Amino acid sequence: MAASVLFYRNMSVVAMSIESLPQTARARVLLADDQPHILAALELLLNNHGYQTRSVSSPAAVLAAMQGESFDAVMLDLNYTRDTTGGGEGLELLSRIRLIDDAVPLVVMTAWSSVSLAVDAMRRGASDFIQKPWDNSELLGKIREQVERCHVLRSSQHRREEESSEASEIQKGMLPSILPHIPGYDISAVTRPMHFVGADYYNVVRVSEAQVALCIADAAGKGLPGALLMANLQAAIGALIDENPQPQVLCTRLNRTLYSIMPGNKFISLFYGVLDTTTNRLTYCNAGHNPPLLLRAEGGIAELASSGAVLGHFPDWQYTQADVDLAPQDTIVLFTDGVVEAHAKDGEPFGEQRVIGHFSENHSADATSLLASVAGHCGHGFQDDATIVVLKSTRRE
Repeated sequence: MAASVLFYRNMSVVAMSIESLPQTARARVLLADDQPHILAALELLLNNHGYQTRSVSSPAAVLAAMQGESFDAVMLDLNYTRDTTGGGEGLELLSRIRLIDDAVPLVVMTAWSSVSLAVDAMRRGASDFIQKPWDNSELLGKIREQVERCHVLRSSQHRREEESSEASEIQKGMLPSILPHIPGYDISAVTRPMHFVGADYYNVVRVSEAQVALCIADAAGKGLPGALLMANLQAAIGALIDENPQPQVLCTRLNRTLYSIMPGNKFISLFYGVLDTTTNRLTYCNAGHNPPLLLRAEGGIAELASSGAVLGHFPDWQYTQADVDLAPQDTIVLFTDGVVEAHAKDGEPFGEQRVIGHFSENHSADATSLLASVAGHCGHGFQDDATIVVLKSTRRE
């Protein structure tokens, strides 16, 4: 009752100062307290100063409101029926609110405040702290400050989201929208960036009537820095693929180009191969990339291992290439390390054996189904970008 007494005692002061307060632009404030007279006092105070309010009286109602509506600030009590003095129920509520909205300001209130409780509340995500009974001017000042902070933060988030969306669309445009038809083969590819943009790259390009080039790459770094490196690779490799050089020549020339523009502590791994559909031979060069897996129809397994260093680090490296003949029903799986290193909660990585098992157990498996299997293993909590290209021979003896 002391809070409401102080509220009415300060009403004359508040009324005189209303005109001097800045506009609140009808900001929405969620109020949470299990005492009806406290909610009534807060509603009257804030409504008279231009705020829209919604009042709830339990933690469950707070979470329901947060999941269905948007607020510019939340003012909530730390003590409810389950824990009337210690603030434990309110602290738990703070943590759960932050899982729903990590930006909305949270102003906590309690009549049993202490330094340790305030510190704990701030650790859980509280933006400010008010002790009951409150001073109206102080409370209004803190709400105004937090609402303005929220508006700035939301505006900044909106700009970042727009920029992220544009960057994501630009990067998608660097990847093939349609894979070429390859007589006697099925080709599938998929990529999943860990952030809005990724550091992985792949391409499948017809370079002659009988030849198709395919590549997969992974830049050191994640997010925007890795994506910028990958944009450099995409620009450099595009012109080289059109010339259709031997894989070892392409990697040698690409390496020198990237070295001239690559930061000293960065590099890119690349697997590049050219499939001749008349001879069913794949000629390839592996520049420090995860060895693709060749899954033989008769049950054998081979790795298309590295024949050179990563790109952009050793300018004079001379790359070599190798050849492999593809028999009917053989499958080649190309992937970045985000696939095999994706780990479950217990830390167990997906690993190459699960890649092999996925295709041995499912003859119709492709890049998309493998990525789904990886996602199920790690609970969709990928730790890195993940990209897969699968080439399957559909020929029969």
